[in-house]
Amino acid sequence: MARILTGIQSTGAPHLGNLLGAIIPAIKMSQEQGNESLFFIADLHSFTTIRDKEVLKTHTYATAAAWLACGFDTKNNLFYRQSDVTQVCELSWYLNCFTPFPMLANAHSFKDKSNRLSSVNSGLFTYPVLMAADILLYDADIVPVGKDQVQHLEITRDIAGSFNHTYPNSFILPNIKVDKRVMIIPGTDGQKMSKSYGNIINIFLSDKELRKQIMNIKTDSLALEKPKSPDNCNIYKIYSLVASHEKSNILADKYRSGNFGYGHAKQELFELICTKFSKEREKFNFLMSNTDIIEKELVIGAKKAALIADNVLSRVRKNIGY
Repeated sequence: MARILTGIQSTGAPHLGNLLGAIIPAIKMSQEQGNESLFFIADLHSFTTIRDKEVLKTHTYATAAAWLACGFDTKNNLFYRQSDVTQVCELSWYLNCFTPFPMLANAHSFKDKSNRLSSVNSGLFTYPVLMAADILLYDADIVPVGKDQVQHLEITRDIAGSFNHTYPNSFILPNIKVDKRVMIIPGTDGQKMSKSYGNIINIFLSDKELRKQIMNIKTDSLALEKPKSPDNCNIYKIYSLVASHEKSNILADKYRSGNFGYGHAKQELFELICTKFSKEREKFNFLMSNTDIIEKELVIGAKKAALIADNVLSRVRKNIGY
């Protein structure tokens, strides 16, 4: 049996990139026979930038609601809030003591954030260590990630390997699983879709707000009657990640034929998303209006997760000599 672990930060309702790059692939893996999945809301990671407690709580519920709306089975898998299993903080300290400073200083994500943020705290710097603790605390076999997170998983394996060299059999080294089709989801400006870039598509918005986001996708200025290259268009790139192969080909033909404007393509993307995710959008809104259901699921999951965490942490403490 493979134990699969996936976490996502509680920075609000997950956007289309989160769904396609992490949530939906992870849920599909959880449905495969023989797999045991642990999905968690990484609210401790969110604390590096969010200071308002009500915002943090709302964001946590929105993230959880998206997982549940997309069909995650909490009866046969674990679903929990990171901060409810505090053992991760103790393990993070042990791992910090085995993490070379240059390893963190050279992390791509830290360099990116330190260049963009006006205030950089040590939590952002040691983010990969807490991420390593998230994974190693549960003896995870497989961690599905996007291409941009591969370095963090490599750091996890390096730290665990170093720790095991001194204290044998402390940790299982997780395997990295990258979805070759969904690497980095483009945002409305062509960069990686990210809240920090302000280029997301949030499928859980109202129709009016969702359409507004889609209509803001940047394109070139080719006239309506001109043939266009779908491969160079952000609209088509996003559309092809959501639609079937057949539908994608039909849209590509419209691009190449001419007399088809970018406004038409945006409208087709809007209609596709509304149709494709109609059930998920409805369930998400229901859960956000009934957060007690979400809270109950998270509490039950945390109790189950704590049992695994206690076992691993006990093993590590014994190996260290505590």
